[in-house]
Amino acid sequence: MEGKIKAIQFARERRVPFLGLCFGFQLSVVEFARNVLGLRRANSAEVDPETPHPVIDLLPEQKKVKELGGTMRLGAHEIVIARGTKAYSIYRATLIRERHRHRYEVNPRYLPRLKKGGLVFSGKSKDGRRMEILELPGHPFFLATQFHPEFTSRLERPSPVFLAFLESARTFRTSS
Repeated sequence: MEGKIKAIQFARERRVPFLGLCFGFQLSVVEFARNVLGLRRANSAEVDPETPHPVIDLLPEQKKVKELGGTMRLGAHEIVIARGTKAYSIYRATLIRERHRHRYEVNPRYLPRLKKGGLVFSGKSKDGRRMEILELPGHPFFLATQFHPEFTSRLERPSPVFLAFLESARTFRTSS
């Protein structure tokens, strides 16, 4: 996990195209909290239950679950995308439906700090409670999703976020 966080930091600082999915979304928040906000011991409560800064925490409805089985947040959920964001330019829609498979999410207690630091949550659950897409304005391509776009991608109809990431990587490669 720490190696992944270093790779995310490298991509953020060196302006290398980055796409994080699910745990990659969560680790992007951890990396940002540590290295931009200065919350050195920030972490996911899943990885470090004793962290003083659980920027990623268990979903509230999971706190009383004892039998883990099929109790995660699973299936397709609607996501509202803010206009004027990279996510909006990629999906060309304000409402998408994507599939999920997770128990942890961005801790709402840290949202004001994360936003003030410059992290943009461009996609949220329909009720606004869950952060679904994050991006860094000014970065050529730094985007992460809590959902799994690979679950709905098809050979002839890949997810728009994969196409956008590949185009950004191609542009980065030719300009380097």
